[in-house]
Amino acid sequence: MGQVSWYYGYLIERIKAYENILLAKRLGKRRIIAETGAGQHGVATATVCAKLGFECVVYMGSEDCRRQALNVFRMRMLGATVIPVESGSRTLKDAINEAMRDWVTNVATTHYLVGSAIGPHPFPLIVRDFQSVIGKESKQQLLKKAGKLPDVVVACVGGGSNAIGMFHPFIEDKSVRIVGVEAGGDGIDTSKHSATLAAGTPGVLHGTRTYLLQDEKGQIVETHSISATSFWDWDGICVFFGHQSILTSTHMHPPLTPGLDYPGVGPEHAWLKDIGRAEYVVADDAQAMQGFRALTELEGIIPALESSHAIYYAHKIAATLPKDQDVIVCLSGRGDKDVNSVAEVLPNLGPKIGWNLRFE
Repeated sequence: MGQVSWYYGYLIERIKAYENILLAKRLGKRRIIAETGAGQHGVATATVCAKLGFECVVYMGSEDCRRQALNVFRMRMLGATVIPVESGSRTLKDAINEAMRDWVTNVATTHYLVGSAIGPHPFPLIVRDFQSVIGKESKQQLLKKAGKLPDVVVACVGGGSNAIGMFHPFIEDKSVRIVGVEAGGDGIDTSKHSATLAAGTPGVLHGTRTYLLQDEKGQIVETHSISATSFWDWDGICVFFGHQSILTSTHMHPPLTPGLDYPGVGPEHAWLKDIGRAEYVVADDAQAMQGFRALTELEGIIPALESSHAIYYAHKIAATLPKDQDVIVCLSGRGDKDVNSVAEVLPNLGPKIGWNLRFE
């Protein structure tokens, strides 16, 4: 089995927020807006705004506010105004809609701190470059630890910010296999998934031409994944376990991972797919739970449900590799935000994966 190394990428969210707010300061804008799904991007933005004395407004779908009440409370404690969005599916897509409406109305005084690698230029470029700290650090650390580049780099993909940050420094290293893992939900042969690259078609959303989940008339369809009761975001530690590391209505069927609950994907991911430089695969809800359980029980790390999709697939890849090959996995967030969600789905998914744990 190949060696797997986990890269904790979630402090980078705060670094990205600092970089964006310094940009806003240079532009003379003192009001910061952001969108968030699971709330961690919102918490990071609120934290930096509190530190530097900026006004902070965070848009969040009301359904995500309900699922992520703890993060909503954290943002409000930090002085942010959290605006629940009641339109549409009341999740991330709708929060982005409202944030963009705010930004174009107040562009002279407001900087939009976009959470994912989506939207019109230059937002995907800004997010990618600020996020690429995680790819650069993991590359440097493995070179120092093992004296070589990784053979495979794996990350979960929703909008794609953590993944493009991890992938970008490796794009020119042709020996490195790049794998993005999307949320398969109940299966991509159903309507309940978030596998935009695996099952979507080209279209335009939020100012970007990319792959979308849409119907034959070009209308956006709702997404689903186990990770939509939470979301993504980051902090920053690299853990190497020796050189051997292991390392359709959402109101009717709400997804569990807001971090992957987006019907589009960053345009650079679409480009990487089209040129064949990266491969995009799918892990369904039960497989994500297997990844969540494995890392929790074997390494003492509780990962975000978003990241759990990548963990499952990384183990699958590593099982096919010799021991002298290395796999790096980006852990896009920690899973304390997802514990209630895991407890809620265990009665249904637990028997499918042989996990009989219950919250009592």
